[in-house]
Amino acid sequence: MTRIYTKKGDDGTTSLWYGGRVQKSDARTEAYGSLDEAASSLGLARSLCEAGEQEVERDILRIQNDLFIAGAELATAPEATDRLEDGVSRVTAEMVDSLDGMIDGYMDRVDLPPKFVIPGGRTLSAALDVARTTIRRAERRVVSLADAEEISGEVVRYLNRASDAVYAMARFTDTDSPELFAGREAGEES
Repeated sequence: MTRIYTKKGDDGTTSLWYGGRVQKSDARTEAYGSLDEAASSLGLARSLCEAGEQEVERDILRIQNDLFIAGAELATAPEATDRLEDGVSRVTAEMVDSLDGMIDGYMDRVDLPPKFVIPGGRTLSAALDVARTTIRRAERRVVSLADAEEISGEVVRYLNRASDAVYAMARFTDTDSPELFAGREAGEES
């Protein structure tokens, strides 16, 4: 039997990739931990995909994989970033840019009124909205880390675009739920 506990973290620290330890409350740990939460939220959404939703399922899995790449980059001490590999343990501009096509592909098939969206039309779209907000929180954590330490701007760009992609997927899966739009037009004063 493989044991998953090492007891090394019992002192409140955790290992970084390629060596070094930091407090579990460190901004870096908070940032890559938020990516882990986002990947898990997406996993729940992916498990809710039904027959005929293979495209959504495939795209969710792709973003989950990319979040692990971003997490590996963030879990690497700054002095070891030269050991990272593009597209394997480092986010690339191509990874970010490829999300634009995914977003456009979904939004081209969705007719959104200019109103705010109320999550919850379907269980899948609701799970995607939870994942989207989790990605946004991760983005805030990464921006906070970037204020304190030098990190690649591609990670922030990726998270910004990934949350847009998950939003587009959620709206695509909600196409039969027009009652989900709040009464006011976007930008309309109350």
